[in-house]
Amino acid sequence: MSRSLTLATLALLLLSACQGEAPPPPKSEPPWVLTAQVRANGATELELTGTVRARHETPVAFQVGGRIATRHVDAGQRVVHGAALFRLDPRDLEQAVQAAEAEHAAALSALRLAQADAARNRTLQAQAFVSRQALDRAELVVREAQARLDAARARLQQARHARGYAALTAAADGVAMSVSGEPGQVVAAGQPVAVIALDGTREIEVFFPDSVTPPRTGEALLQDGSPRALTLRETAGAADPDSRTWRSRYRVDHDATADALALGGVVRVRFATAADDGGLAVPLGALDERAEGARVWQVVNGAVQPVPVEVVALDAETAHIRAKLAPGSRVVALGTHLLKSGMAVRERQQ
Repeated sequence: MSRSLTLATLALLLLSACQGEAPPPPKSEPPWVLTAQVRANGATELELTGTVRARHETPVAFQVGGRIATRHVDAGQRVVHGAALFRLDPRDLEQAVQAAEAEHAAALSALRLAQADAARNRTLQAQAFVSRQALDRAELVVREAQARLDAARARLQQARHARGYAALTAAADGVAMSVSGEPGQVVAAGQPVAVIALDGTREIEVFFPDSVTPPRTGEALLQDGSPRALTLRETAGAADPDSRTWRSRYRVDHDATADALALGGVVRVRFATAADDGGLAVPLGALDERAEGARVWQVVNGAVQPVPVEVVALDAETAHIRAKLAPGSRVVALGTHLLKSGMAVRERQQ
């Protein structure tokens, strides 16, 4: 009997060894949580729309005037450094170069003739056949001819440069935001024919009513609902007289993909006014009273951390608190009883 039990035990051990250890359970993704922005107590939230713009939007223009012969770019098209955008009719510029070359050749011939006359007068003056005054006049003619040659050489160089300006090229990589030049159009030097939005930093342009002072900070909500912090970079010096709005530009503090912040795209932006009494307001569901005192859960770098709070007052939807939180911080708005300190989460804005 004992021998049969021993054999059965060995068989079970061998079977267990052959099966090996069970694979670890698959790692689950961090849970989604609904978050809300901490507001200054008694403050109102202003929601507007903004337009995605490039930090640098450069008007491009020809350095010389003329008639546009060809256009090589359309609005919305990407351009690379050195790519041709427009070309002028080169005939007038070529004729200017030819005229400058002829003027240079004439000045060079005049200088050589004046130098030969001066050399002859110098020989004759050494033999006392001409006066010293005649030699001085001949040398003065040489200097005048040299000055005319220098001026002709400079004008020739300018004409050649102008001929090179007939091709308008992109100074950097970017996107053509608008194109106004058309073939056959006569343009003056410096007249913009296109606007190129250069690659790089993106900004949000917002127009505020003239009764609102543009806040220093805010946030933009992308199409997927994820927030991007905004910081005011500049505000127009005066309200627009027609629309009575303040134009402001906000820098996007966090990088976003090109699709998320596509040039010309419209995004929602939110701003909160400053606090009057130093208190804060959060959604009622953000309060967690499981511990010894009330607390909220702040989202920092994709993880939640508890922050003790002092509850000042409660109403139907809002808890008025005091805490070491800055207006604009994000806290979990629902389901706080499921959270643990340091727990990784994924945000979805309320």
